Amino acid sequence: MLAPTLDAIPPLRSGRRGRPRRRPSKLHADKAYNAKVRRHECQARGIVPRIARKGIESSEKLGRHRWVVERTHAWFNRFRRLPVRYERRADIYQAFTSLAASLITFNQIRALVRVLRRDSPHGSGCLTGCGPVRRSYRFGNPRC
Repeated sequence: MLAPTLDAIPPLRSGRRGRPRRRPSKLHADKAYNAKVRRHECQARGIVPRIARKGIESSEKLGRHRWVVERTHAWFNRFRRLPVRYERRADIYQAFTSLAASLITFNQIRALVRVLRRDSPHGSGCLTGCGPVRRSYRFGNPRC
């Protein structure tokens, strides 16, 4: 199951010139994937396997990377239709997953802007520092 998953990864866009990289440079996995076959599948595709080994390595180092994945799963599980797949058609499920990803990204951007405005050296104003935010009575949106 690991080989088809690795082959299904779309090209990564890094912003650099040249041909886009087809696969990630490293694969972080837990002890359940510790098998010679899995390591060879990664190495054959030019991926460095970072798989914890049973009885040798603790999973503390891997926990830093795993936490990001677990947190992302928790964000998706907040949308009730996604943890238990009620949709029979894959295209509808993909649409709900894309919508959930869009909402998660929007909330992250909104929280980041809030932090940037709060920590702005110009006080509680816009990010350019042109003074306090005034509300437009016509549209209700903040403007400089």
